[in-house]
Amino acid sequence: MNKTEILTKYENFIYDHFEIQEEPTKLKIIYFFEIPGLSKFTPQIEIPKKENKNITETVEELVFQLGLIELISYWKCCCPKNIQIHCGHLREEQKAWFQKIYMYGLGEFFYTNEIEMNDSILPNIITTGPKRTVDKAYDGKGAMIAIGGGKDSCVSLNLLKNDQNKKAFIINPKPVMLECAKIAGIKEENILKVKREIDPNLIELNKQGYLNGHTPFSAMVAFTSFLTAYLNDIQDIVLSNEASANESNIKGTKINHQYSKTFEFEQDFTEYTSKYLKVNMKYFSLLRPLNEYQIGMLFSKEPKFHPIFKSCNVGSKKNPWEWCASCSKCLFVFSMLSPFLYKEQLIYIFSKDLFEDKELLETFLDLLGYGKNKPFDCVGTYEEINYAIQKTIQKLNGQPLPYLLEYYNQNYALNLLEKELEKNWNSDHNLNSDYEKIVKEAIFHDRTNS
Repeated sequence: MNKTEILTKYENFIYDHFEIQEEPTKLKIIYFFEIPGLSKFTPQIEIPKKENKNITETVEELVFQLGLIELISYWKCCCPKNIQIHCGHLREEQKAWFQKIYMYGLGEFFYTNEIEMNDSILPNIITTGPKRTVDKAYDGKGAMIAIGGGKDSCVSLNLLKNDQNKKAFIINPKPVMLECAKIAGIKEENILKVKREIDPNLIELNKQGYLNGHTPFSAMVAFTSFLTAYLNDIQDIVLSNEASANESNIKGTKINHQYSKTFEFEQDFTEYTSKYLKVNMKYFSLLRPLNEYQIGMLFSKEPKFHPIFKSCNVGSKKNPWEWCASCSKCLFVFSMLSPFLYKEQLIYIFSKDLFEDKELLETFLDLLGYGKNKPFDCVGTYEEINYAIQKTIQKLNGQPLPYLLEYYNQNYALNLLEKELEKNWNSDHNLNSDYEKIVKEAIFHDRTNS
């Protein structure tokens, strides 16, 4: 079946119901989705909870809302025109909110599958389920830090090192993520581990040629973390998304691999949860005021994380997780840390000098903005990467340059060094005064290695 047939054959996607199975310290949630004439899906998720937290209408509503994001992974295999929801209610403005997630959160998916990105591809959302009453009397305490295993969440963990009551939040934890939490001093009982399982029917459909591609994973993290925080009486949900996430991948468009990491999404999510879920929690990124250069600077000063952290998506499929040392994410991280750790320390982390790899030239140019488009990966802005490269060349101060740096030095001007990205402060953030003070203290009062 070709793409046109796939996109026109199936009219309806049904979000029928969900089941909540309660155990003393966790909830097991099963969603029941169906594309009539194609397949049924029953994805599952397990979320830890406090023993005294019972299933209420508020819990049911948060579970329902999470399902609205979870279903996107299944809807996109053939993009049915209608989404029929039998187990909950949405106002028209809520439907519009989710349609925005489809438009921009699936921007990369539409682009890579050569699907025209306009209103005609957006699903009609029809709800026939019950309205639920949510409990506004919520009194959460403390902070929960989402951990992905990369340098950014390690920096957040370190910035909040003096918070003895902080908890970690991890979806499908890998040993790297758990080790990062433990190195940061988080006790085992304070690591909230979520287990998420994809229905194998979807994987089989993808093998048969049904559509596959990027989904707004960070939006799923947002709704999952919100439910997890509620079940554990937590006040602050702390992400580690930086200002750089706002830049699109395709020049002149809003197609952005990191859309659900952007400040725009953070604002939208905050407004949505405040208006419709009404639970008094805060969802924000601790690193939003910073750029990637500043984050690299802070991370370089914490050698305890250097042998452990990982963020290579190719290497994440290996056991143990490793740096593949040949993809855009590896080269990006290598480049951003190079002003501070080049070269012995970086070779120790990545097992080779990526700047000497001639096969990475095209990827290098894409990252710098001299190629076609920015790679579809969680990487920084063109300005940040150019700045880091120029800083590294300056640091080497006349020493023989490795291949990629010599290529840069011969072809591009060193014209960014007067900008001092290490002094930047992005005012578009949702930090309260206490968190803002912590981040400012770290970036402006400790300028070692800068």
